[in-house]
Parts: sequence; C-alpha cells; structure tokens
Amino acid sequence: MPDYCNSLTNYSRRKSRKVKIGSIALGGDEPIRIQSMTTTDTMDTNGTVEQSIRMIEAGSELVRITAPSKKDAENLAPIKEEIRKAGYETPLVADIHFTPNAAEIAAGIVEKVRVNPGNYADKKKFEVLEYTDETYQAELERIEERFTPLVKLCKENGTAMRIGTNHGSLSDRILSRYGDTPLGMVESALEFLRICRKHDYHEIVLSMKASNTIVMVEAYRLLVAKMEEEGMDYPLHLGVTEAGDGEDGRIKSAVGIGTLLEDGLGDTIRVSLTEEPEAELPVARKLVDRYKNRKGHPQIPEIENYPIDPFEFQKRHANEILNIGGEHVPVVIGDLSRLEKISQANFFPLGYNYSVPLDKWNIKDQAVDYIYLGDRSIDFEISGTLSLIQNYNIWKDTERKDQRYPFLKWDERGNWNDIDSALIFQEFDLQEAGLDALKELKPLEDKLVLVAKSSNPHAVAEIRRIVVELINLGINCPVLVKRSYSNLDEEQFQLDSAVDFGALLVDGLIDGVWIDAQNCGGQQMVTSTAFGILQASRSRISKTEYISCPSCGRTLFDLQETTAKIRKVTSHLKGVKIGIMGCIVNGPGEMADAHYGYVGTGPGKITLYKEKEVVRRNVPEAEAVDALIQLIDEHGDWIDPVTE
Repeated sequence: MPDYCNSLTNYSRRKSRKVKIGSIALGGDEPIRIQSMTTTDTMDTNGTVEQSIRMIEAGSELVRITAPSKKDAENLAPIKEEIRKAGYETPLVADIHFTPNAAEIAAGIVEKVRVNPGNYADKKKFEVLEYTDETYQAELERIEERFTPLVKLCKENGTAMRIGTNHGSLSDRILSRYGDTPLGMVESALEFLRICRKHDYHEIVLSMKASNTIVMVEAYRLLVAKMEEEGMDYPLHLGVTEAGDGEDGRIKSAVGIGTLLEDGLGDTIRVSLTEEPEAELPVARKLVDRYKNRKGHPQIPEIENYPIDPFEFQKRHANEILNIGGEHVPVVIGDLSRLEKISQANFFPLGYNYSVPLDKWNIKDQAVDYIYLGDRSIDFEISGTLSLIQNYNIWKDTERKDQRYPFLKWDERGNWNDIDSALIFQEFDLQEAGLDALKELKPLEDKLVLVAKSSNPHAVAEIRRIVVELINLGINCPVLVKRSYSNLDEEQFQLDSAVDFGALLVDGLIDGVWIDAQNCGGQQMVTSTAFGILQASRSRISKTEYISCPSCGRTLFDLQETTAKIRKVTSHLKGVKIGIMGCIVNGPGEMADAHYGYVGTGPGKITLYKEKEVVRRNVPEAEAVDALIQLIDEHGDWIDPVTE
C-alpha cells in the first residue's frame, strides 16, 4: 500500500499536526480551511483593506497579501489595524519571495508568513551548475544562515509559516541535483523544514504547487511519504498555481486539488483564478463541501496489492480496440439518449456541424468520438470520424451496423458470443456485480470495452478499485467511466465531474469519459467540460492552454483584461501553451511548461519569452499582444483562424 494516505478505498482525512494561525487553527481535526489573496498594491492601504473585507465576507478564512519589499511589509501593520477596527479577526498572511528582510518585518505583524524556498535565499539564473557534496553542503549552510533569523522571529512571535514550493521556481541548485521533478520540489521544502525543526519550530504548513496537475499531485503525495519516513505530520495547503480563469481555471483546479482531497489529503486550499479574489472562495467552498458527508460510504473492498506507482505517471496498458485503448488518447462519449427524436442539429453541441447546402459535416477540435443513442435510432448519414452506441436490444435488430456498436447491461452479458462486432461496450457496477465477476471478461478482452459506473459517494475510489483488480487479474480491456449528474448548477457540475474523472486520468487509469448530465446546463457546455478535463489532466489536448497567474499586488498590468485579450486572438491555436504572468516572480519559472510567455517586467512594459528564453524585453504594453502573435508566427506555431 502507498504511504501517502490512510486508505485507497475507505475515505478518511490524513491526520496532521494542528497549527495555530491567529484566531483559527488548521490541520488535526479542524475543517479544511479556504483562503484567497489580495490583488491590490500593498501600499494602497484602503484598497487592500476594502478588498480583504470583501474576501472575508465571501468566506476567506485566511487573507494573503504580497509583501515584495520592506516598505510593503511595514505597511501590513496599518492594513491589519484597519481590518481589526472593522471587526474582523481573520488571520493575515504575508507572501514573501526574494526579500528575507521583508519576511522578518512581516513576522512581527501578521499571523503567518509564506516563503518560497526556490527564491528566498537562492538566486535563480537558469544556469546549469555542478555541485560536489562539499559545495552543496556549503550552500545549505549559507541558506540556513539566511533563513534562521526568520525561524527564530516566527517562534518568538507565535507566527506560523508556510513553506511553499512552486514547480517553476526551483533553484538552480535543486535543479542541478534533482532535476525539474516532484522530488526536487519536495527536497526544496524539506531543506527549509529541517532548519525549522533544528530550532524546535513547528507551526508550519507545506505546499507543492504546479500548473501541471500531474506534477502537482505527485509532488504532494511524495511530500507526505517523505514526511512519514522522517516522522513529520505537518498540514498541507493545496493549490494548482496559474490555473487560469473561467471554465478552464475551475476545471484545472478541481482536477489537481480534488485528486488529493479524494484521498484525504489537504488542510487548507486556495483556488488560484485569474479573476477577482472574491470569485475564488465559492469555488473553493464547493470543492471542500464535497467531503462533508463522505464518511460512511458503501464499503469498497480493500486493496492488497497496489500495482500503480503513485509518484510517477504511467498509463495503464489496455488493448487497442478500434480507437480506444492502446496508444490512443482517451475518447469522449456524447449522450443523446434522453431525446425523443434525434436530428443532425442535435450533433452540433457534440462537435459536428451539418451543412445542408453542402451536405457535409464540419468537425470541430472538440468533437466527441462516440454518441450514445440508447434506445433511439437515426436515419441520416453521420461523419466518418464518428461512431454510434445503441442499447443491445435495439442494435441487434438494426440492419445497418457499420459505425454502430452495442451497449450491454451486466445481466445481458450472456449474449457476448452471439454478437458479431469488433467492439462491445459492457456496463459494470461494482456494487451490483462484485469484484469476482470481472474474471468473466478475460475471454473477450480483445473486443470488450468496460464501461465502469458508480453511484457510490466515494466513486473515484470505487472505479480505481475496479481498474486495480483488472490489472492484478491481467485483464487488459480498455475502461471508460460513465458518471451521471442531475440538477446541478454549471459550476458545481464542472467541479464535480473534473474531480470524478480527473482523479482517474492523472493516474493513467482510464481510456475515456462518458458524462450523462441532466439539467446541469447545455450540451455544448457538457462537451466542453469533458474536453477541458482531458486537457487539464494532460490526457488529450484540444485547445490552447493558458498558464495564467492570479493577480496580486506585484502585478504590473491588468491580468484579467490582458488574458481576455490574448485569448481572443490565440484561442484557435490548438496545443499551444501561453504563459501570462503579472510579474517576474511568477515569470519564466512558473510558466515552465509554456511554449510562449508574456511577463510584466515594469509599469507598462512586457517581456516576451520563447519557453524560458527572453526574446524581447520591455515591449510597450500597447504593442505587446501583436508582438506575441509575431513571435508565435516566427516559430511556426501561428495559423490564421478559420472563419465560418
């Protein structure tokens, strides 16, 4: 069994040390806390106070404020005073990056200080350096000398600390020894944590943020495992950094944060959206509230042999059946089974637009691979890239069977040998059939696609249990997951489905997603959500990806407006990743995965990057979007948008 969570089948939260932060505590038996960060200039006392109060009234249980300089840190005192005068006792957190002196000032004012090991005492120059054991140890001693004063101040003042590692800001020293890896992230934090422990200081929270959800999940898991090895139990702050805005930001955050919450990890969360901070709190609350009544769910058989490495991604091997399994990207199933009558127009929100004058189908980037018709039939030609799924009792009597495949309930499996089809979709519910029933799949594993469904509140664990059993039995049929949702608002639907599917995709366990949504929003939104989950889990790329930081007091331009402007002109560049960063703190490192970067480097000035390399410095903001397009074009990634 992996040593990063209590159980892979029975929901319970990891028991961590309780840390006191001003008027509240987190960890231990405390509820999962939600928080956000101000976007104002910290020197704007009134603006920061007003925004902090709006955040608190929206549900923020901690308020984080950037303190990039000594002056900013000193100004935390009047900000705190005004917030307390207004009757709010919510703890304040100072966000520190490059300035140890600012951290030491803040430690005497606010209830918590956040430091980033990658740039607190190290200088990042993106240089490849070679360290002997002796020179590496010398660097650790230098860091200890620089960090110890803050540790002592925090201990004396009763100030808590978050040691927050970010994937993109690992120091050159860490990169030289561990590479750009989850292990490097963990070791970066542990170096600082060991210094704290040397001084018997334990009011510590840890985070392992990344914009890549797979890296983020692996890093947190590895951190917990390493802490267990060293007898540590510090609480965790969860977040996906630079998640973006709108639907994309919500889905990406839910995939990363939700995957960990499912296994009982996490004591506080922040959903980082490129929106006003008040907008982050309802999203965080919806994610946390999924686990209020999770205990006592229907029992799931324990796992005796866990064949999956939770610390390194490897997709489960599945047989290739047509375009499912093997090396294929996960497929998306659209569902029209609830319609009374189906026409070509119903295919439009599923990615297929029929032109009557041309008698042709126009296929979008986000076009489903199969459409489930249930008991329905159609009498028109479909695109050659699409296939249909019908219930067995309808399919068997249908004369035309090309591009049509049967779907069987579990009690219909006795018909397997009578079916002449290259592909059979077989439904399976663990609570109804039991694990032993999976052995029956072996003879037909070259043509069966298992459609795993679950009504268990702890559904992710139940589906994972099914896949683990298949691996241990040596049965390699592909697995699709079907989840049903009803009567949810769009945001709740997006969050729930992103966790339910994303948590399985980041471990490479499934080969497709099937969302059955009733009264949860329009069909086009459901389709977009399915593809958004695949993109957020790095499983299938169907659109441009934006790695966009949430605004804060360091931001040098209007992030929301700029992100919208860049989206407008680049959203058709499928597979291109664009980093949009408000300042150099969240610059080339934090957008480590991006192909192109747009980074604020001074008032009204933008620096453009190709990956981690500076291409143009100090471009006037008014010209920067056009310059970005030119840069993309110069490197062969620009295509003109198609007008319909």
